[in-house]
Amino acid sequence: MDIRSIAVELLKAEATQTPIDTLTDRYPGLCVEEAYRIQLAQVDLQLEKGHKVVGKKIGLTSKGMQQLLGVNEPDYGHLYEHMLLLEGQPCRRDELIWPRIEGELAFILKDRLKGPGVTIADVYRATAGIMPAIEIVDSRIRDWKIKLPDTVADNGSSARFVLGSRMVPIEELDLRHIGMVLEKNGEMINNGAGAAVWGHPAAAVAWLANKLAAFDIALEPGEIILSGAITAAVEAAAGDVFTLSFHTLGTLNLKFI
Repeated sequence: MDIRSIAVELLKAEATQTPIDTLTDRYPGLCVEEAYRIQLAQVDLQLEKGHKVVGKKIGLTSKGMQQLLGVNEPDYGHLYEHMLLLEGQPCRRDELIWPRIEGELAFILKDRLKGPGVTIADVYRATAGIMPAIEIVDSRIRDWKIKLPDTVADNGSSARFVLGSRMVPIEELDLRHIGMVLEKNGEMINNGAGAAVWGHPAAAVAWLANKLAAFDIALEPGEIILSGAITAAVEAAAGDVFTLSFHTLGTLNLKFI
């Protein structure tokens, strides 16, 4: 198994919207640590292309998704500047394979966080503020037939993300109880609260900082950290319009074209 060649294959699948076969079927011994190495090899390739890492995303923060994949902790992926959509900017469906959207809280960091030993209190001290966010997830693995190493290798199934226009100081928010409503084409389809994210969204960010310590990676000032989906992901098609409403954080809209 050649880690760099698999990284190249996944990036080609993303660029051409041509999915590949399940990695864990092709490489039955593929473990999570090797999958993270594949993801980090993609980071090197993206940097070589001139792209910039602007943050990280955390996935599998809900108990339901963890049970589905048979794991007991989240995973993560990297966010790049070319993945960011400005508020009001539509998302092109034809640039993706089978996108789904999730409502999340975005942490904007002002200080460095590096594990091990990072706590929720450390996350609060290091966070400039919270913004509402929509993450568009996508899988370069055919038909979303994935196990944990598949989605880890595939950059946490990340694709695009949108940030709201308002940032609120973290100390002004009750992150566990902050409410979210998601509408699709004017119909409410999901609602939830921040506690659905690993018990507390800041706990998910602390987990990430500690997990990255194994790779000698820190969360840096200015990075955007998507803390995890508050509700289940929703399929998106061309013409769909999504509205994400957070108590105290405002409303965020996204249209697929």
